[in-house]
Amino acid sequence: MEWSELAAYWPFVAGLMVTGVFSGLAAGLLGIGGGAIIVPALSTALLWLGYDPDVVMHVAVGTSLAIIIPTGIMSARSHHKRGALDMKVFRLWAPFILAGTLIGGLMAGLYSGDVLRIVFAVMAFVIAANIVFAFQTRLMGHLNGSSLTHRICAFVVGYISALMGIGGGSLSVPTQVAFGATMHQAVGTSAALGVVIAFAGTVGFIISGWGVEGLPPLSVGYINLAALVLVATLAAAFAPLGAALAHRLDQKTLKYVFAVFLVLVGLNMLWKVITG
Repeated sequence: MEWSELAAYWPFVAGLMVTGVFSGLAAGLLGIGGGAIIVPALSTALLWLGYDPDVVMHVAVGTSLAIIIPTGIMSARSHHKRGALDMKVFRLWAPFILAGTLIGGLMAGLYSGDVLRIVFAVMAFVIAANIVFAFQTRLMGHLNGSSLTHRICAFVVGYISALMGIGGGSLSVPTQVAFGATMHQAVGTSAALGVVIAFAGTVGFIISGWGVEGLPPLSVGYINLAALVLVATLAAAFAPLGAALAHRLDQKTLKYVFAVFLVLVGLNMLWKVITG
């Protein structure tokens, strides 16, 4: 490969490095796994490189889930050391979140790239609205003692997380808070559940993307190994710093900043659907 061709990839590499740093901080800070940052950043980078828009979104979502594995492990360990991981909730949620994520990952190949973008955008708006108005607590707070409700929520969180390429924290954190958990407990437990989501979702996207035409180089199914290594390395390195910051900073301010970010990401996804 010519030096001029290699140089063309440097903006892509630099973008992935920045994405890795911010996704790692986000994973530890908010328990979100970093997918809300990785998916739009990676899909945009791949579009700039000229790959098919339909394939791009699937690769971004699938690779995001794979990247969340090391990030989530580092974040969960940091929160566990601080006593913020509720093992009772984790054991109740894990089997059902695993099933929902695996099914979502396997079904992802049935949806077009625009469908995945719309799902991401709509859920980003819903999550942002819930952060600001806390309607989930009012609607579900009285169901805290129902194990069936916990299991249904875990399955739904897993399925939607697989289609969005996120670690599920944006969905599981407010759900656990609605069920009575403290913010720190919800973030810590969500980080551990994000690892379950990431493993199951990665398997699903490898299977559903196997043999698909037009994938970027070094892809296994819908998982791009180049992006996986680069972003995952930096994300895992910065996740503990995010977890440390989470126990020092004002959570209310962080939630509002995250809500604004989600709205902007959702609008960007819809713009890509409209402009084709």
